[in-house]
Amino acid sequence: MSAIAEPVHESPQAPELRRVIGKRTLLIFVVGDVLGAGIYALVGEVGAETGGAIWTAFTLALILAVFTAFAYAELVTKYPQAAGAALYVNKAFRIPFVSFMVAFAVMASGVTSASTLARAFGGDYLAVFVDVPVVVTALIFIVVIACINFRGISESVKLNLGLTAIEVTGLVLICVIALAAVLDGSTGTDTGRAFEFKADETVIGAMVGGAGLAFYALIGFEDSVNVAEETKDPERNYPIALFGGLAVAGAIYIAVTILASMTVPTGRLTDSTGPLIEVAKVGPLSVDPKVFSAIALFALANGALINMVMASRLLYGMSNEGILPRIFGRVHGGRHTPYVSIIATTALAMVLISTGDLGDLADMTVFLLLGVFIMVNISVLVLRRDPVDHRHFVAPTVIPVIGAVVCLALMVFETEGRIALRALFLLAVGAILFGITWLSRSDEDRRRFDTQTMTAIENPRD
Repeated sequence: MSAIAEPVHESPQAPELRRVIGKRTLLIFVVGDVLGAGIYALVGEVGAETGGAIWTAFTLALILAVFTAFAYAELVTKYPQAAGAALYVNKAFRIPFVSFMVAFAVMASGVTSASTLARAFGGDYLAVFVDVPVVVTALIFIVVIACINFRGISESVKLNLGLTAIEVTGLVLICVIALAAVLDGSTGTDTGRAFEFKADETVIGAMVGGAGLAFYALIGFEDSVNVAEETKDPERNYPIALFGGLAVAGAIYIAVTILASMTVPTGRLTDSTGPLIEVAKVGPLSVDPKVFSAIALFALANGALINMVMASRLLYGMSNEGILPRIFGRVHGGRHTPYVSIIATTALAMVLISTGDLGDLADMTVFLLLGVFIMVNISVLVLRRDPVDHRHFVAPTVIPVIGAVVCLALMVFETEGRIALRALFLLAVGAILFGITWLSRSDEDRRRFDTQTMTAIENPRD
């Protein structure tokens, strides 16, 4: 299935970061990256596309994610740097604008993802405690996230660790509650429901329709590239951790969706913006809805915080390197955080929250990242002509080809036109900002600007 490329001897490279992350630690990191708040919000949305067989959409989405994971496994072990997709595209095509647009798409996907979670936060999980309009709550929520982000990265990371533990606990709790309800034969449970598809769809159509949304819950594995440079024996350990992490997270998601469908009628799941709370109320081990709702709200807050920190730092980084207007690179004198980038990404999120529902925003996130994944899958093939001086994982050639084709098919055939237009509008904003920065320079400065853009993408730590 795969191989390790032999090294090509070149001149010595600069010293690398300390390799202190072992295989088990990296596996846990990948699992934590993939397991996210999406499952709390989208079980019902996926059920609306598939019917009771929600797990089939998540299984198909997992398979699709694995195709692209092969490309990341090769590129990360070949170029163990923290810049991710933009780095690979830059090395493959050496076109500054294309490299920038990939980086901007990643940033935009972070904002759309946080907006998705903000809408979910303002839905049925919060309604257990207080009845407030979804949009109002979501807007307040994203401002609170911005305040935490502004407070400092140290505070954000510490909060993230605690919320991640709560997030995973909630998913395990749902599995235990649902399994007990099924074994007990509680009212409303039906094991056959997990194998029923939407009446007006073919089986394949239902699975593919749901997979686009389910894919949202599986994104995150691509973020693990940021620690590859600090991983022990990455050419061996990173692929194992990447595929192992996807397998563990996928197994949890499939277990949750099978049991949820067996426990609660599909209609109740699809009608709720907090579908897992419906599961928590069933059977002999049911819990107070307020208890599980609190867990879900913490999980949603964690996902939104991670995405907004990433988006604001990426916008700041591009500005600080001179490839976006300098205003986005301003840092607060007291808190030492990129306050203009935080304000800008928060304002964008507020617009998205006000104009898109839960499913639309999740679809926008997937659309943006599918575009990134297409470029990554193509890059792995282009970069086969670029030998490096160390051994690395090599994906079977057919895998990235399939990965690119599948991602393109999902973008073209499974994305509604209005969703694509909204996502393309975000990318157009990035293109305009890039153009403003480029046009403001002299011819000589523009040549330096192109070089600076590529250098900034390839050396994000400088």
